[in-house]
Amino acid sequence: MRHLWVQGRRWNGGRDVPPLVASPVVVGVTAGPAPSRSADRPDGGTGSDRTFQGIRPVPDDQSAGPSHRAAPYTVVSALLHAIVPGARRELVDAHDIEIRAAAPGLRDVVPAVRGSLAAHLPKAERILVPAPRRTLRLANGLAEFVHDHLKEVGPAALVVERADVADETDQEFLAVLLRRIDPALLTVVVCAESADPVLTAALQRHALPVPDGDAAVAGRSGEEEHHSYHESRSGDEHGPEVVERYFTAGFHHAAARLGVLALRGAHAEADPNADPDAWWSLVHRTAGALAAVEREDEARAILDRARRESADPKNRATAAYATAMLLMRHHDPAARDVGEALSWINEAVAITSSLPDRRERAFHLSFDLNGKALVEMRAGRPEEALRLVEQAIELADRDLDPGEHPIHRLVLRANRGQLTAMLGDPERALADLDAAVAADPGYPDYYISRGNLLHRLGRPQDAVADYETAMRAGPPFPEAYYNRAEIRFQAGDHAGALADLDYALELDPGFADAYANRAGLFVEFGEYGRARADALQGLALDPRNAYLLCVLGQVEAAEGRHAEARKAFDTGLRHDPALAALWVSRGILAFETGAPEDAVADLTRALERGDDPAVRFNRAVALRALGRDEEAREDLLRAAELAPEDEDIRRELAAVSSDAPSRSAPPGECPPPDQ
Repeated sequence: MRHLWVQGRRWNGGRDVPPLVASPVVVGVTAGPAPSRSADRPDGGTGSDRTFQGIRPVPDDQSAGPSHRAAPYTVVSALLHAIVPGARRELVDAHDIEIRAAAPGLRDVVPAVRGSLAAHLPKAERILVPAPRRTLRLANGLAEFVHDHLKEVGPAALVVERADVADETDQEFLAVLLRRIDPALLTVVVCAESADPVLTAALQRHALPVPDGDAAVAGRSGEEEHHSYHESRSGDEHGPEVVERYFTAGFHHAAARLGVLALRGAHAEADPNADPDAWWSLVHRTAGALAAVEREDEARAILDRARRESADPKNRATAAYATAMLLMRHHDPAARDVGEALSWINEAVAITSSLPDRRERAFHLSFDLNGKALVEMRAGRPEEALRLVEQAIELADRDLDPGEHPIHRLVLRANRGQLTAMLGDPERALADLDAAVAADPGYPDYYISRGNLLHRLGRPQDAVADYETAMRAGPPFPEAYYNRAEIRFQAGDHAGALADLDYALELDPGFADAYANRAGLFVEFGEYGRARADALQGLALDPRNAYLLCVLGQVEAAEGRHAEARKAFDTGLRHDPALAALWVSRGILAFETGAPEDAVADLTRALERGDDPAVRFNRAVALRALGRDEEAREDLLRAAELAPEDEDIRRELAAVSSDAPSRSAPPGECPPPDQ
């Protein structure tokens, strides 16, 4: 059985599929702003209408342009309204965050079981913005909910028509379903002439193409087809309030789309003169959403326009901060400019330093100082970054009211923890991260940060406990599994490490570093074909990734392609000359190809980045090949200190001690073997 891609916009049941899990979802749009979801309508509807139509449907021959999209999670909301009422309560509770985010109309029947401190704070104090990948986490959690529910109740099918005009959140969700769910359990039928790249790739790989005519049932009239659906029409959803809601929910494509429309020319829905606060809010939200979807240049243009329109100091400071972050985080490395970012963040600091209200100044200035700390860290000045964060903490503690802006204070402490750990004070860093976790135990990111630090402190079991708490605290988090895989590998649990990396890549096939680690595991297993496939897949995502180039070089060397191996190592070292594993791997290749002097040189470069018994052992072998036995013995003595239980080191040390003079022996004499 296969998922189906009907290469048209309608499904007429021409193929045998399991019973439908919900009525076919017909995605509808308006030619302007996106419509609301009827299942989540404000009149408290039950969601029995699971087809969604806009006010002015896009003609069938018109493609879905940037303004022609349905509302976020239109398809998902229909699906959830169909299955949540009959789902097992424990299963619903395990996915409460995902369900409540995608189907607000179900919040009355799906109470919040998990959640962050932010849910209980006023809007002005909820300062954290969902990351661009949050919708992928939601999609994975929702797919797992659907999978587990159908495992209990039996196979089904989901039909989605006009999927090409679905919002990016729905197309992402459909792509996850196609990729992760066995069609024998849920047959996904997607009707679309075209789609976004993420959905198109999933359809091409996981679905059987069905020409439009093949899906038709002979003899069915257009009228009969129309009445086979529960159709309803919903009102428009647009304007600054909707942009705000979508942005804070992390639906950044929709927020950007509607925000740009709301700010556009004669159709603008906010006026900087009539309501400057609403207009500035729309500017900030739209620019932030554009940046999140890698449209930074458009975001910059909106901020520049805002600076021409208004002289409001507080909002100009926020715009300066946002401009600095655009320059720091641009998805194109060539467009990043730390120097210009510093100029803009200094402007923000200068403005907020002069705000007259004590509490307002404390919040905005400490926020900007924290932003400047990021710029300083990227500029290679972590000590100055730490000084700025500590200044921000002192300012907030002194001038904000007790209990005011708790999330902002947690962010400052967590950032101080990251910087103090970077500067070599992990115990102090741990105190800050402990405080952040204690104050907001429902926020998973702090557990991952603390787990990383605990791992560094030599407390792997405590680190694993934090990673596993992060796994439970929110929708699926690939980084938690990726990090646990490293600890499992170091503990010798290679099967467990591989399972974690498999799952991390199932959650996020764009996770380049996970491909690097899994490829490294395959090298350990001697499965060079699978290692090569992972390395190439990762390099397609991140061609400059030195870890992936290192693994690729190791595979080439293992398979006897020495020139290709050397090329991979050389390329990796151009991108990251500080990566010791590349120097080691190239050194071993040099030794194996008859160049022990080059091997010694490369292994020496590796040791400059940190002492390691295995590297010293390998350099000792190369030194002995050059007749430099005394230097080899020095390396082996140090390696034995670092790894006293290593049998290979002890054996090689015994060999070099038996036929090489010791430093205390007279020239030309060898000490007895037992010395």
